[in-house]
Amino acid sequence: MKTLNELTPYVGDSMSYLYAGRSNEKLRAGNVFAFHLFNDGPGEMEVNGIRYPIESKTLIFVRPGEPHAFHVKPGHRLSSYNIYCDLWEAQRPLSPSRGFIYAPEPLHMDPLALTEECPELDSLPSAFSLQPYPWLYEAFVTLSNVYSSSFHYRMEMVNQLLYAWILGWYNVIHTRQPTDYRIVKLLAYLNEHPEEPGSIESWAVRCDLKRSYFYSLFVRETGLTPKAYHHNLVMRRAANLLLETELSVTTISDILGYVSLHPFTRHFSAYYGVSPRQYRLKRPNSIS
Repeated sequence: MKTLNELTPYVGDSMSYLYAGRSNEKLRAGNVFAFHLFNDGPGEMEVNGIRYPIESKTLIFVRPGEPHAFHVKPGHRLSSYNIYCDLWEAQRPLSPSRGFIYAPEPLHMDPLALTEECPELDSLPSAFSLQPYPWLYEAFVTLSNVYSSSFHYRMEMVNQLLYAWILGWYNVIHTRQPTDYRIVKLLAYLNEHPEEPGSIESWAVRCDLKRSYFYSLFVRETGLTPKAYHHNLVMRRAANLLLETELSVTTISDILGYVSLHPFTRHFSAYYGVSPRQYRLKRPNSIS
């Protein structure tokens, strides 16, 4: 049984395509793995007899041998980025010369791209919206563009990019991720400016929400209270400043908005288990 970090991706082809209801988009099966990322909608994608709606930034993941079809409304063509690849075989990949069988012929192909027993890969859905994850969308577009525009070391780059992208996608699916755009925007700001003082009231105003609703929404989206989330960011920034600068502990305390050294030391020691000075002297991986 394999784990996802044992993937050996090989991108056989990557291209932009405009789906317009052509005959080759009807029910078919391919012999390799395929990712289809749509820039807009509406439309539908059928995979294994299940129809999934296509909207802006919808990702479709098709495994080798899976019957699938693109259902595009007349007069409403859908642009997309498409990647055809092997995931477990980089030495004798099939994706550079992929093949399809179309209905009404029996949708059976031989050989299929190598598959391995991998529950983590099996957990990846056939359809997924990248709308709440702009970095994941942009990374996929970048991967496709690198394939199209590179001449030197193209395969080395795109294969590693796809490997990292799949691991990132898995993390998004299996890690709690905020999706409300107001909370996502606030989190981006807090991550960039953890040293700026803030209050629940001021953060609620930034999100254009009432205090009580903001608080409950923040907890639902992040699993933490706003103050606890901000405290974590402050402590991480403190650790970075201790390791990456020669600033005194008192100066770092001032930068992070503490009125005195004592509460900063108390908070830091409770968070990391050692004082700021001890943290600076020890390697981080030696601190439990």
